[in-house]
Amino acid sequence: MATAVSPLAPKIFPDLPPVEGVRFATAEAGIRYKNRTDVLLMAVDAGTEAAGVFTRSKCPSAPVDWCRKVLAETGGKVRGLVVNSGNANAFTGKTGADAVRLTADIAGRALGCRPEEVVLASTGVIGEPLDARKFDGVLADCAKRAAAQPWIEPAKAIMTTDTYPKVATATVKIGGVPVTINGIAKGAGMIAPDMATMLSFVFTDAPIGAHALHSVLTKFTQTSFNAITVDSDTSTSDTLILFATGKAAARGCPRIDSASDRRLTGFKRALRALLLDLAHQIVKDGEGARHFVSITVEGATTNASAKRIAKSIADSPLFKTAIAGEDANWGRIVAAVGKAGEPADRDRLAIWFGDIRVAVNGARDPNYSEEATSAYMKGQDIAVRVDLGLGRGRFTVWTCDLTKEYVEINGDYRS
Repeated sequence: MATAVSPLAPKIFPDLPPVEGVRFATAEAGIRYKNRTDVLLMAVDAGTEAAGVFTRSKCPSAPVDWCRKVLAETGGKVRGLVVNSGNANAFTGKTGADAVRLTADIAGRALGCRPEEVVLASTGVIGEPLDARKFDGVLADCAKRAAAQPWIEPAKAIMTTDTYPKVATATVKIGGVPVTINGIAKGAGMIAPDMATMLSFVFTDAPIGAHALHSVLTKFTQTSFNAITVDSDTSTSDTLILFATGKAAARGCPRIDSASDRRLTGFKRALRALLLDLAHQIVKDGEGARHFVSITVEGATTNASAKRIAKSIADSPLFKTAIAGEDANWGRIVAAVGKAGEPADRDRLAIWFGDIRVAVNGARDPNYSEEATSAYMKGQDIAVRVDLGLGRGRFTVWTCDLTKEYVEINGDYRS
């Protein structure tokens, strides 16, 4: 775990309220390091429904395989979540599958439920066997100690190279009844979610069915976690799960089974903002990051085309190192647009850094000011806008700069 907190970290962390039907505890199991919190057990009451979105990597981790299977077979009915850091349990063959089953067995006994009602996530080193026997006794103790607060503790437990815990909360009404949404996330490197080592878990007391949860989660992932990149590397372990305990029903909240139900409008707006908040926090904790960068491509032939071009810019090492050097090198943006394989016209291209237009009609802006642009580039937040002049397609991707510290962190990752 990195020691220096990212300069882009939030100055204060919100105090997350309890979510009725959710309790948790953390522990030290010595998964990879001693004297480090590395296990999280979250217990949810009977009746909880869940939906997940996972990595599209063709080399998924054993926990991802397990979650896909149990969520499909149970219809999203779950009773618990176990997360460990220090070992991703990925590329571990039959040993990894056996470790997942043993973990679920141990957790099931601790929670008094079937193993198939427990979802799992692991983060850390890829390719090393996970000794699930280390959970024996630890998860039972966690179950006894489980409490509804403070939420900062589960966020800390799932950190690896993260420099700060990532939390977000929202309160919204469904049918006039207040419901709570709390979310935690981890991620700093291997971030280019395609649903990095990216994990996120969101909990609400709203009575929403698993099918509706999956619909809204899938939609909002596209403009949040799937619109960020730190280093263009999609992880084997990307996992995002949304849990709904349904406890607000006892207070008169109506059950929602369709994502198109108009009573869900406020909830969807709040969930979308919460997911984007967590996604931004991940980028701001990008390994070695010093600048938070938004890249908006407009005037593309389609939104999908705009996204691919924006990702081409955001994933360019040349662009990212220019940002690290506080250099408004629009030539690197032009190069990234040109290599994206999407419709583009060099002579219609216009580029902005903040409100400063640096290029127009395929050439440097005649009113370009090096002094003004250099001053802008010294800020922590950098906004890049590219207009292709071809259509109405538009998309925004968020990224960070690429610094020497990123190389140092990843060069020593297994050491």
